[in-house]
Amino acid sequence: MITYVYWAIVFALAGAVLFGVGVKFKKWMPALVITGLILVVGWGAYIFHYQQIFVKRYGGVMSIQVPDGQFHIGATWKDDHLWIENYDPKTNTCIFSEYSKGSLLEGKVIIKNCNPLMFQK
Repeated sequence: MITYVYWAIVFALAGAVLFGVGVKFKKWMPALVITGLILVVGWGAYIFHYQQIFVKRYGGVMSIQVPDGQFHIGATWKDDHLWIENYDPKTNTCIFSEYSKGSLLEGKVIIKNCNPLMFQK
């Protein structure tokens, strides 16, 4: 829900600038430039800062897909970064993958010969 409110505010601000500067003052070039800047800054702020904060603290929405051939084991938060644990039965490894803000500097930990109990043969 908070994600939708954030985007509604960003688009309302962009629309207000476009209407106010473009329509009222007939300054279309500055209106388009400022509107574009508002949308780019809003997108960047969401991707690089707010997305995981919204999900963790305020019940936002985020989707992550488990890679083909792997099984999901668990997920946990470390500060504002999400760590996902998956199991790959082909290589018998557990893979911890970090999803950080903006997908920058994401960590990965691979545990060989993991074979979690729920997947034993």
